[in-house]
Amino acid sequence: MVTLEPIVIDNHTFLAVSVKLPKTNLLAVMSEKGYIMCGALDVALLNEKLRDRGIIAGRAVGVRTIEQLLEAPLESVTYEAEELGITVGMIGRDAMLKMI
Repeated sequence: MVTLEPIVIDNHTFLAVSVKLPKTNLLAVMSEKGYIMCGALDVALLNEKLRDRGIIAGRAVGVRTIEQLLEAPLESVTYEAEELGITVGMIGRDAMLKMI
């Protein structure tokens, strides 16, 4: 099952995507600029092989819901996310506000 829902953080609307798969969930919250995602995101791939795309993204591990994703500290971020001031350890909610 795939769920798409708008979520509001400090009067800014983002899109939350949840995909229920056997034995796992894929979770992402996105803006027009970038996104945060669960542990399925391969930040090293984005930084190395897809660097020319300039992807702004962060990864949080151990999350099972969108709310947990927003509250979890980011475990890794892309180089482009770092340029926006998004850092490892920043919670997802704060990272999304830097992507507006």
